[in-house]
Amino acid sequence: DTPPTFLVHTVADAGVPYENSLMFAAALRKAGVPHELHVYEQGAHGFGMGTKDPILGTWPDRCAAWLRVHGFVR
Repeated sequence: DTPPTFLVHTVADAGVPYENSLMFAAALRKAGVPHELHVYEQGAHGFGMGTKDPILGTWPDRCAAWLRVHGFVR
């Protein structure tokens, strides 16, 4: 019953190993759950909360596009 999932993680996350997201994505794939995973090299845990980084700051637009593709938003 897992919904389609959009994952974002950084290799540099000191709080949660990015391998956790890799394992989660593998489990989603095995279960046939639509998903997308973006792994960035740099960025601390919680980077998504208002980052102005030119690379990390792209994730909200990528997520919005993914949500549109899956019909969650227009």
